[in-house]
Amino acid sequence: MTSRRDALKHSARLAALLGATGLFPQYSAAFNKSAFDAKSVSDALKALGLGAPTETSSITLQAPDIAENGAVVPIGAATTLAGVRQVLFLVEKNHSVLVAAFNLSDSVDANILTRTKMAESSYVYAAAVMNDGKVLFAKKEVKVTAGGCG
Repeated sequence: MTSRRDALKHSARLAALLGATGLFPQYSAAFNKSAFDAKSVSDALKALGLGAPTETSSITLQAPDIAENGAVVPIGAATTLAGVRQVLFLVEKNHSVLVAAFNLSDSVDANILTRTKMAESSYVYAAAVMNDGKVLFAKKEVKVTAGGCG
């Protein structure tokens, strides 16, 4: 018979294992809840410990001009800049501004594609966090014809 103490130990080990796989980021030590709960772009960057971003043409942001269904909006970012440690996707008017954060190593090309929900027409940002702490971004306005977060 398993004791309560043993069950708690097994649960803690399972949570640590799930966090390490990346499938459940809320169990990972790298998950920053306050960044994902932020209500503005500047608050999200501040919660991640980042400074003011600089706009650049070195990042290519892929997003539709018009999203017919806000529940599934394809977005992507690519850059050939060296030293990118993280790629962030932010949607200015979403309930949760930070929609995705991808940690990269030097052996990975900064070319990310994903999907997000958008509640309404808004600017979408793709930000590259460099190894030296600089934040570079590209933005594009996406018009949503049917809300997806509501």
